[in-house]
Amino acid sequence: MQPKALDLFQAYSQNKLPREGGYIVSSFFNDNSTYSKYEIVAYNGVKSLYLSEDGLTFQTDGNKLFILVQPPNYPRKHIEPFRRDSNEQIPHRFSELEIITTKNQTKVMISKEPIIAYSAFTIFKPTGINFAFIFYNRQDVFDTIKLFFSKTLNKEARVPQSDAIKSAEAIIKGLKKFSIWAS
Repeated sequence: MQPKALDLFQAYSQNKLPREGGYIVSSFFNDNSTYSKYEIVAYNGVKSLYLSEDGLTFQTDGNKLFILVQPPNYPRKHIEPFRRDSNEQIPHRFSELEIITTKNQTKVMISKEPIIAYSAFTIFKPTGINFAFIFYNRQDVFDTIKLFFSKTLNKEARVPQSDAIKSAEAIIKGLKKFSIWAS
């Protein structure tokens, strides 16, 4: 039976990476706060894969969705996310994000529309507590990703549980807009 999710680089090394497609979730946590970034990339029909020191490059098109979790005490909250320092930025303006303000004033920002990666994209090897998981494109993939985000937003980014669930539902709404699965 196919697993629901695996560590991306473990799946690659064990030849369990689905070439027919899946959803890759990568995290980028700030060492000094709960400021967090997540990137979800869906792909379909891999032509080839290249492993390097930096990461894993997929030769195929992909759809991307970005999630940014900004704590209430973040000092540069007035700066557009695409203009922030490279380790804190996502490629969006505030107007391109669905912004959920939680009970503890944390802001969860989610791409309103997916971004298309044409011909290739690279998933960087995680460092520290960061991760990269492959979620298999099973019938229950949205339920699995929703549960995953409701838990990780709550535990890792300290988003209150009810707001973590609301944010996870908004993420799934964004994933359902991915065009990569349209034939």
